[in-house]
Amino acid sequence: MSTPDRPFASYHLWSLVAPATGQERWHCQMRRGFIKARQHEAQVKALLAKATAPQRIGILAQKGVYEFHHNRHLLNQSDGVEKVAQILKLSHSPEEVQQRVLQILRKYHDAPLLSGKNIIQLTPGDEGFPKPILIDQDNYCFRLYAAMDCVFIDYGRILHILDFKTGKSAFDHRQALVYLLAARYLYPGRQAVASFYNLEIGKKSDLISINHSELNSVEFELANIAHKHQQDLQKYQQETENFSQIFPPNPGYHCRFCPFNSICDFSEVNPSQPHPMPSLKVHE
Repeated sequence: MSTPDRPFASYHLWSLVAPATGQERWHCQMRRGFIKARQHEAQVKALLAKATAPQRIGILAQKGVYEFHHNRHLLNQSDGVEKVAQILKLSHSPEEVQQRVLQILRKYHDAPLLSGKNIIQLTPGDEGFPKPILIDQDNYCFRLYAAMDCVFIDYGRILHILDFKTGKSAFDHRQALVYLLAARYLYPGRQAVASFYNLEIGKKSDLISINHSELNSVEFELANIAHKHQQDLQKYQQETENFSQIFPPNPGYHCRFCPFNSICDFSEVNPSQPHPMPSLKVHE
């Protein structure tokens, strides 16, 4: 948990505070409360430690791309996919995970997106939290976390930040904006673009770029998110009994997909709890 004087922001926090466009109906602030305010409680910690199949597939797919380029000769070997699968210890994973990751590895082996690119950063996907970027302006200060999957030089001089995806979820433009803001500090003076690539279905996003003024707006938005979240944490630390007022629930069908439905007092799929109120709106 953050210390009171060191607010932080990230794309993940942004997505927990505010829903993506079109996802407002399913957004629940209580999920943020479990993840960011109660993460050290035994039950919550145990649930957070359980990687779902989609999460596991995403991590292994990213690591697979990393291994292909860390051992570049494997891209040219007929058994390259099998070799990378062994490195990933894929046989230890559930059958669904194995099959989907193998398909991803085969697809990438056949058409390696990063082949020939001037790669300056490629992460294995399981490296944990990146080093925070301290953003210190006259009227706000916060730490920015931005874990970039891949950064390479495009067209001889442009910094291209690429984020790998799996599954069927839509790309969230806000994640690219966070990366572009981070690039302002990590690679000062460099023109930067960002994009997404779904390793499973081979879908590319358009290139995303914004100007200096728009970057300032993103930074200000993240500063507001960082300070709002920090205030909520402080309120909870002072009055833990007010958890549901500080992080209001929004129960519904989507509770079935929430990792905390077994311990949430408001979950519509927790048989040990009374049926929740029909609808509780989320207040920002």
